[in-house]
Amino acid sequence: MVPCPLRPSAPDRFLLQAKRSPEQVAVVDGSIEWTYGQLAAEAAKLARGLARMGIGTDSLVGLCVPRGWRVVAGILGIWMHGCAYVPIDPAYPSHRRSFIADDSQVSHIVVGAGTSLAVEAVNDAASGHVLPDGTAYVIYTSGSTGTPKGVLVQHDNLSALLDGAAAELPVGPDDLGTVFHSYCFDMSVWEIWRVLTTGGRCIFVPTEVTLHADRFIRLLADMRISLLSLVPSVFANLVRALQARPVPLPHLRELIFGGEALNVNAVQAWYQLGLAPDARLVNMYGITETTIHVTSKALSNEQLAARHGPGTPIGVPLPHLRVEVLDERGRPVPSGAVGEMHVAGAGVSAGYLNRPELTAERFVRLDFDDRQSRWYRTGDFARRDSSGELMFIGRRDDQIQLHGHRIELGEIDAALQLLPGVAAGATVVVPNLHGEPVLVACYVPADNAKHDGSRIRAGLRSRLPRYMIPAMLVPVTEIPVTPEGKLDRAALSRHARRSADHAQGGRHGRALGC
Repeated sequence: MVPCPLRPSAPDRFLLQAKRSPEQVAVVDGSIEWTYGQLAAEAAKLARGLARMGIGTDSLVGLCVPRGWRVVAGILGIWMHGCAYVPIDPAYPSHRRSFIADDSQVSHIVVGAGTSLAVEAVNDAASGHVLPDGTAYVIYTSGSTGTPKGVLVQHDNLSALLDGAAAELPVGPDDLGTVFHSYCFDMSVWEIWRVLTTGGRCIFVPTEVTLHADRFIRLLADMRISLLSLVPSVFANLVRALQARPVPLPHLRELIFGGEALNVNAVQAWYQLGLAPDARLVNMYGITETTIHVTSKALSNEQLAARHGPGTPIGVPLPHLRVEVLDERGRPVPSGAVGEMHVAGAGVSAGYLNRPELTAERFVRLDFDDRQSRWYRTGDFARRDSSGELMFIGRRDDQIQLHGHRIELGEIDAALQLLPGVAAGATVVVPNLHGEPVLVACYVPADNAKHDGSRIRAGLRSRLPRYMIPAMLVPVTEIPVTPEGKLDRAALSRHARRSADHAQGGRHGRALGC
């Protein structure tokens, strides 16, 4: 028996909107508009289909559909049946799709079938997992050992975020917000449900438009978009396109950054353009394990120009969360000192699917906390400035965030080293000509193997999603190690950067790069 949640869930809020305004447009998918009532009816039909197939409540159901209305109807239908969804992007290589389906032990997957949704049985022997009460979704993130891991997020985690952000970042029926990101990346959860639980309208950005800055800008202007969430690297490409061809965006009132470190130069260039005078820019820090967003910081050009010390501003925690900056002994550091961020509160997820050891390692209790809360060790380093606001410094390990996706470099390393013709390999991040981070894979060819970048790239594409494919492949004679015998990524990065600087000249257009 699932206990009553602490807050109304996202599906309950959507269905209330559908009851109040069934004819209100909820989703725009290309030339097709779907109302709240139509999506509620489609979701109810899917829920009945799941019940007829004997799928038990409180279980996991895969979702593998194209971007657009099917995402919303599919998620809603799974939720209405009392299950949690596991997003599986159809654009993922078959190896990764199979891994997610097998690891999550889903017995059925919702797929897109023409103008409706269908349910496919994929594993009759799937035993399923015992899920925490009220699980909403399981999103797979990159794993340092080469194995992705599923993060268990509950309905109340998501509701706490929606309520916690509502005061500072309100959304209403007149808002039009883009859905730019894949539904396998949790930024999309934020994009979709903060709008559809408050009566607004979601505009799904077609995949081909996400790849071209000029077309995306035209969509923002033509659709009169008011809400926009982007990762900073995509935003930087957007700014460059606007510098080359300015387009006024008078209806944009809110632009939120998340998913990777802020590009301060791009924000300052945006303000200089003055194309969206009413837009409020907000930097938000967060991670999947703490349900998308943890902190927020409204950005002004004057504050950015006057900032002092290392790091980029991420502000203060949202009302439903607490953040402590701790030293290696787990004690709070003084103001201005750098430490690892730990997060507690209603957004902290239930942990990792079927990974009890990893859950115990990353979700901890702290000795000084009288409330005995569960804290998530983020692995991110930060400091507090003189005003008490947080400044993001960087990672403590080989995990990065690129184009909004959390990536363990070790997972790419593992895929690289499995390929024929590769004796050894490792991946680093270096800046491109615009100062934005790109992945570079360095590898030692096996004996008698010729450098064949196209074959290596094809091998990586067969195992990794597109966002994890290195932008460059660099053959090297050896992979450097430290005196302790560990991989020396710093030395490898210096070599990769020299190779990238030599190879990148003149090859950058105005693609959004996502």
